[in-house]
Amino acid sequence: MQVKRKILVLQTADSDVDLRTSLAAGGWEFQWVGDIDAALAAAAVSECTVGLVVLDHPDAFEQIELARLIGGTRIEWIAIMTKEAARRHDVAALLANGFHDFHTFPLDIERLLVVLGHASGKAALKRILMASEPAFRGRYGMVGRSPAMLELYRTIDKMVRVDAPVLVSGESGTGKEVVARAIHSHSARRRGPFVPVNCGALPTSLVQSELFGHEKGAFTGAHQRKQGSIEAAAGGTIFLDEIGDLPLESQASLLRFLQEKTIVRVGSTQTLRIDARVIAASHVDLAAAVRQGRFREDLFYRLNVLHLDLPPLRNRAGDIALLADDVFDTYGTLKAPCVRGFTSEARVAMEIHSWPGNVRELINRVQKAMIMSEGRLITPRDLGLDAHRGAGANAVSLQHARRTTERDLIVAALERNRHNMAATARELGVSRVTLYRRIQKLAIARSGAIPPDSEPGA
Repeated sequence: MQVKRKILVLQTADSDVDLRTSLAAGGWEFQWVGDIDAALAAAAVSECTVGLVVLDHPDAFEQIELARLIGGTRIEWIAIMTKEAARRHDVAALLANGFHDFHTFPLDIERLLVVLGHASGKAALKRILMASEPAFRGRYGMVGRSPAMLELYRTIDKMVRVDAPVLVSGESGTGKEVVARAIHSHSARRRGPFVPVNCGALPTSLVQSELFGHEKGAFTGAHQRKQGSIEAAAGGTIFLDEIGDLPLESQASLLRFLQEKTIVRVGSTQTLRIDARVIAASHVDLAAAVRQGRFREDLFYRLNVLHLDLPPLRNRAGDIALLADDVFDTYGTLKAPCVRGFTSEARVAMEIHSWPGNVRELINRVQKAMIMSEGRLITPRDLGLDAHRGAGANAVSLQHARRTTERDLIVAALERNRHNMAATARELGVSRVTLYRRIQKLAIARSGAIPPDSEPGA
């Protein structure tokens, strides 16, 4: 027995169109609703993948409400309307950007049934693609499965088991606070507070007070005792972002805390013992700052017990599309009603862009495009990117991007397998002959390689 396909029909109560009789022989099972809110609610819980909207009179539904409908569901919508309505500019724009197809009265039932079948098939393909996509998108609240991110996850795995200070380095926008929160929330201190402090935003005259607190009357304006950020982080973690901007006086006080786990509030002589883990971050080279006399060498070594260097987005082959889709899903309430995703040109433009602002720039561009795009799919222009060159000064071709991606994947696999060619070939799903050929073509150095005759199965 053939299972009937399900279709959602949005039709006002005062409509004169009798679709129940017309489509009875089409092998469809219908669910009828009379307003936009009911359609949205039904789409959220039903198995319908195709929908019909009946617009047989001018005031059937407002355009803004229809836009809310098609933007809030994953159904393939088909409109049935008068010829006069189809000629209106606002209706035509909505049809072009939001609907799978449309039909005008009088209805050609045979043609409509064919289109319903096509729409159902397209919806089924979408579901297959969604189901077959690898489930792994990332870890620790981060999105990414590139070799660089897999290595980052492995490093965090080790850091969450211990309680030593961590120094996080990386370009602006790479997600240093996200990583710090991940380490805290998966460590033994997860039940304690996480206190972030942007050292670069603190006025020099208030750094000591903000970090270590002060007593009442310690200085002009100190009308009451204040708890500092380190004290507030007791039992948890304090995250010191842009640590390189701390003045030397405060660096000395922070060093004392790291060595002795004690602080003294400004204006006090009482020593307070505080149990807090320190995670610091900087986008500048602290080792260079030490050489230049702008950062204490002893503090640098105290902070740099464990070190994380976050990869820039341009080095995270394969993660850009994942991140863009995650932003699109996470901030879905921001998007224009008709926006459903990205064009293939937009995805290519994102892949070849150099992303000087890293993940923060990607989030900004995608959010802006979601709000401002007037089409169903976001284009390179919506993202402020060139479809062929990207927006960065060092734009690369798609062929070069693919070559770089392949090279990064092979290098990472070689390192994971200690340059064992047989094991690397198995991991990558290719023959050893193919792997040798790709290594030679991509000019990959095999330092520390295991000779072929000593490899398993050789």
